[in-house]
Amino acid sequence: MITLEDVAMIFGLLIDGMPVSGFTDSSTNDLKNEFMTQFGTVPTAADHKGSDVKLAWLRTLKRRMQLDTVLGRQMYVKIHLLLLFGTNLFCDKSGMTIHWKFLPLLRNFSDIRGFSWGSACRAHLYRALCRASRYDCKEVDGPLALLCIWAWERLPFLAPVRLFPSFPLACSWIFWRSQFHGYQKWTISHIRRLLDDIPADRSFWNNPYSPEHIENIVVPNDILQHRLMWSAVVPLISFECIEWHASDREVPGEATRLAESHNVVLTGPKNKDWRVEHSGYIMSWTNRLSSVLVGDPALHHQHPIGICNGIQKHMGLTYD
Repeated sequence: MITLEDVAMIFGLLIDGMPVSGFTDSSTNDLKNEFMTQFGTVPTAADHKGSDVKLAWLRTLKRRMQLDTVLGRQMYVKIHLLLLFGTNLFCDKSGMTIHWKFLPLLRNFSDIRGFSWGSACRAHLYRALCRASRYDCKEVDGPLALLCIWAWERLPFLAPVRLFPSFPLACSWIFWRSQFHGYQKWTISHIRRLLDDIPADRSFWNNPYSPEHIENIVVPNDILQHRLMWSAVVPLISFECIEWHASDREVPGEATRLAESHNVVLTGPKNKDWRVEHSGYIMSWTNRLSSVLVGDPALHHQHPIGICNGIQKHMGLTYD
């Protein structure tokens, strides 16, 4: 499974912190008021669709931003973050818009680092993979770079050569497209055959971030200081999206049931304070340190067949 450790190591995102939650409002006036308050300008009717703001408009706004003042630089960073959210961390299948629900969380610049963006990103990926597992789903969205690099770290036969080892690990393959195209001709049967040929010890699968595997990459202290959270058994929260970090699933047992919280989507107007709606999950997250697993990390003995469908949909592979 993709864990909080993977998000921290691959994307360099902070794991600990406040839950990414708040109010979702379908009011156009509130959207415009928030943009006016933070940026002194508002998107026109052509620049947003309901609560979704077009990334093209944000890119134009970013290019026009003046950087000669502290406030101007802060606004530039906020717009950059919204673009990062819409293209990588919380993207949807359109890849063209971002919900403005995140904007109030950026209001106080000094508080931005206080949110657990890493756990929210992981929640979105698991929600996307859940949808992608349905028989009638033809595409997958979400932070697919996290899925791809997670597979590369554990399945070296899928990965290109790491030419420039760096942290976060996602930066190690910035130029991979120009070096590795063989996978485009693979089918799902090719991947299954390669999985069958994985060595018996599978050390790279059990501990891909050990020193011998990540070479001389230095992990910053602000990432390592939260490593206790990597094994916490907690809900992962991002507004309407609730997923479970089941780091205890090595121990036989039934997965935690999220009931209707697992199926909530923001289609149509949903004017809700998700901090109230998901107060129980937020309380569990608040008490997250009491849910940290202790003892030696369990080794992963399961064979990694489960990622095949996610990889094949991301890479455009076909079934035989």
